[in-house]
Amino acid sequence: MLPSDLNAAEAELLAGLGSALASDPAGRWSAELRFSGLRLLPVLLRLAQALEGRPGGLAVLFTDAGAAALARRDAPQLAACISTLADHRRRQSETAGDDSLPTLLLLVAPSQAEYAAAEAVCTGHAGAVLLLNPSLEDAAVGIGSVARERRRGFLAGWQTAYALIPAARSALRRVHPHDWELYRLDGDGYRLAAQFDHRPDGEEQEAALLGEAAGGIGGTLRSVDRLLEGLQR
Repeated sequence: MLPSDLNAAEAELLAGLGSALASDPAGRWSAELRFSGLRLLPVLLRLAQALEGRPGGLAVLFTDAGAAALARRDAPQLAACISTLADHRRRQSETAGDDSLPTLLLLVAPSQAEYAAAEAVCTGHAGAVLLLNPSLEDAAVGIGSVARERRRGFLAGWQTAYALIPAARSALRRVHPHDWELYRLDGDGYRLAAQFDHRPDGEEQEAALLGEAAGGIGGTLRSVDRLLEGLQR
């Protein structure tokens, strides 16, 4: 069942993350809340406050100094654990070989532009990492060798602790350790359309939503159209 509001979604996120960290305390995890118009900072600060007391400590890393300063202003009680990717990378270099750094890193919305910095910070960290609303895979990278190398390398090891991704007529949800769930929006609300043991791509979601209508020549032509669009990017 989909959460009824943002508070319920945040509670699910915490539950999924707790399960994920219990299953792999040094894992690479992601959490996604992809609501249109969502103000991410209040969500992030509530999440950080819930995680702050975990053994080993927490570091909340923003991609730029302005966003980090805004977070410190809005949550002064968390100021000591808020930093930037660049500053944390410098601390890693200066404290190599000791255990003075927090064991849980929370990276806030890293984009493809911060790919190298995020990779360096995560590679240099022995504990758990959570990416909140990441976009490290950019459509501009396309389907070439760079994208394939990244998917086989750094990006390949990430798992989803929580995801709630609405679309025009559907919603995709995952709460660790459960399967991915795809919901279809009908006239009387959302209903479960399919479950997956992996994150379904767009074609798999479309097929599940359309059922038999996704087969035949119509489905084949849609697949060809998507392929041609991808090659032209």
